[in-house]
Amino acid sequence: MSIPDHQLELLSPARTADIGIEAIKHGADAIYIGGPSFGARATADNSVQDIARLVRHAHRYNSRIFVTLNTILRDDELEPARKLAWQLYDAGVDALIIQDMGLLEIDLPPIQLHASTQTDIRTPEKARFLQDAGLSQIVLARELTLQQIQAIRAAIDPARCTLEFFVHGALCVAYSGQCYISHAHTGRSANRGDCSQACRLPYHVQDSQGRFIAHDKHVLSMKDNNQSANLAALVDAGIRSFKIEGRYKDLAYVKNITAHYRRLFDELLGQRPELTRASSGQTTFTFTPDPDQNFNREFTDYFVQGRKEDIGAFDTPKNPGRHLGYVSKVGPDFVELTVSEPGAVLHNGDGLCYYDLQKELVGLAINRAEPAGPMSLDQWRVYPKDPIAGLKDLRKGTELNRNRDMNWVRMLEKNSSERRIGVWVRLEESPAGYSLLLTDEDGHTGRASVATAKAPAQNPAQAETMLREQLNRFGATLFDPFDITLALSQPWFIPASTLNTLRRDAVAALEAARLAAYERPPRARPVDPPAPYPEDTLSYLANVFNEKARAFYAKHGVKVIAAAYESHEEQGEVSLMITKHCVRFSLSLCPKQAKGVTGVQGTVRAEPLTLVNGKEKLTLRFDCKPCEMHVVGKMKKSVLNQAARETEIVPLKFYRTRPARAPH
Repeated sequence: MSIPDHQLELLSPARTADIGIEAIKHGADAIYIGGPSFGARATADNSVQDIARLVRHAHRYNSRIFVTLNTILRDDELEPARKLAWQLYDAGVDALIIQDMGLLEIDLPPIQLHASTQTDIRTPEKARFLQDAGLSQIVLARELTLQQIQAIRAAIDPARCTLEFFVHGALCVAYSGQCYISHAHTGRSANRGDCSQACRLPYHVQDSQGRFIAHDKHVLSMKDNNQSANLAALVDAGIRSFKIEGRYKDLAYVKNITAHYRRLFDELLGQRPELTRASSGQTTFTFTPDPDQNFNREFTDYFVQGRKEDIGAFDTPKNPGRHLGYVSKVGPDFVELTVSEPGAVLHNGDGLCYYDLQKELVGLAINRAEPAGPMSLDQWRVYPKDPIAGLKDLRKGTELNRNRDMNWVRMLEKNSSERRIGVWVRLEESPAGYSLLLTDEDGHTGRASVATAKAPAQNPAQAETMLREQLNRFGATLFDPFDITLALSQPWFIPASTLNTLRRDAVAALEAARLAAYERPPRARPVDPPAPYPEDTLSYLANVFNEKARAFYAKHGVKVIAAAYESHEEQGEVSLMITKHCVRFSLSLCPKQAKGVTGVQGTVRAEPLTLVNGKEKLTLRFDCKPCEMHVVGKMKKSVLNQAARETEIVPLKFYRTRPARAPH
C-alpha cells in the first residue's frame, strides 16, 4: 500500500539523525537517511541507534523514516545487508530504499521497499514492473517531462505505488545508475556509493578534426534542480512524494530548503482542499526561507517543461552566489565596493566572489567589513583574508557576488522553527474533581483526572479568564490549542498547580495514544505469477552484481544477463555515461537546431566530439532519435590491476562468466 493519493509528502534528506530531527521540525513529512553501510553516499552513514532515535521523534508527528540500502551488492554482502535490514526494521524504520534487486530474493523483514533513483525509471513499462515486483514507492528519473510523468502515472496503480520525484538540489548529469566514469578511471563506483564526480571537472571539447570548440569548460556540470514553480503541475502529473536532494548537505541547507518547500506546499494545499499533507501539525518559522542563500550552481527546472539551453553550469561547479555590487577601488590591503541595493550590510566572515578574465570563479573571504564613510549607505570597505596580490584580475568595475552571508548562517544556527499539532481542550468536572480531555487533529484522545475538593470562584469572570490562560500553556509540548471548552456547572476556583498536573498527564496520555495508533506502511506483495521484465536481455547497464539479482531477473523472464560493470568483464570501450544532456545542443551544434536555418541546414552533423582533461580523454557520441548523449571510454589498466590484487586477498563471490544464451 502506498501513501493515500490525496496526500502530498515532502521528503527531506538527513546526513545525521540530528539534521533529520530539524528537518521534521521544519516541516518534512518524511526523511531519508543512510544507515551504517550500503548507502549510495559513502560518507553519510549513521548508527542504527541514532536512526532509532530519529524514528521515535518522527513518529510523534506521523512523519516517516526511510533508510537507504541502495548500493549494488556483492554476493558476500547480501547476508550483512539482510542482517542490517532486520536491525533497521526492529528500530522502527518505515521503508528501505533499494537499487539491488537481489535483495528481493533474500529473507528481508516485512518492511516497505522503495525503488532508488539508481534504478533508472524512465518508462511506464519499468515503473509498472517495479510496482508488480513489490516496490511501493518509486523515484522517477530527474530527466522526465510532465507528459512522460503522466504516462507513467497512467500505467501504475496509485493505491499500490507512489511516484516520487526530485524537486531540489544537485543534479547528476547521467541517468542515475548509468554512470561508470568514476569506476573506470579510479575504481570508485558510483553504484557503490563512492563517485569521484568527474562530471564537475573542466574539459577541452574537440571536434572530429581535432579543432577546439570549448576550452576548460565544465560541460558535464549541471545547474542545481529547482522545481518551485512546477509543484502544482507535478501534482497534476501524478507525483505525490517530493524529494529534496542532499544527504551530504549541512544543517542550514536542510532547514532552509525544507522550510521553503513547506511554505510552498502549505500555500498549494490551501488552494486545493481535496489534498492534504502526509503528516501532522503546522510549522512556523522565525526566518523567511530563501534557496539562493545556500550553496547552489544557479537553478534550472531541467527537462520538466521540455529541453532548454541553459541547464549547464559550464563556467564553474562552485557557488557563484548572488549579485552584490561592483568594485570601486582596490587598495594595498582592502577593496572598496558599491553595493547595488543601498542598505545592504556586509559582515565579517562573508564570502564574496567574482569571475576573472578567463571566466574562472575567484573567491574573496572577508576578514573585516566596514562602511567606507560615516554617512555611506552603499559604499563598503572590506579587508580580505588573503593578500590582494593573489586576487587575479580584481580591478575597478569588477562585479562582485556574495556567496556566504554570515548573518544568514548565524540565524540558522539558532532555533528557527516550531511544529505543533492542533488539539481541542475540554475541561470537565467529575463527582470526585476534574478531568481534562485533549483531542488532536488526527482524532486521538488523551484524558487525565484529578480528585480534589471544589471551591466556588470569588470572581467568576476573572476565574474563567485564568482557567483559559492556564489551559493554553502547552509550552514545549507537541501541541497547540485550537479551542478551549469549559464544561463546568459553575465557575470554580482551580489552583494553577492542579491545572498543570491535568495538562501534563493528559499530554502524556495523548502522546501514548498517538504512538500506539501509529502504523508502519506494510510491505507490498509481488504479483503472482511473477511479472515479466520489459526486456529479455540485460547488458552491464542493469547493474547485476550478485547471483540473487541474476536469479531475480531470470525469474522474471530475462534470458541473457550480463554482469555489472564493476565485475570488470567490460574491458573495451563502452558507454561510461548515458545522459539526456547534450553538449552539441548546449554549444548550438545540434542538427535539429540547424533545421530551417538558411545556409546551415544539412551542414551540421552529430559527429562525435572528444573531451580532454589532462591525460584523460572521453568520446561523446550522439543518439539523436531518443535525444541522448553517450560518454564513451574504457577501464584503466590500473583499476583492473588493483581489482585483481584485491580479489587475491579477498576473493569476490559474484559470477564472472555471462550466462549462456538460452537455445532457441
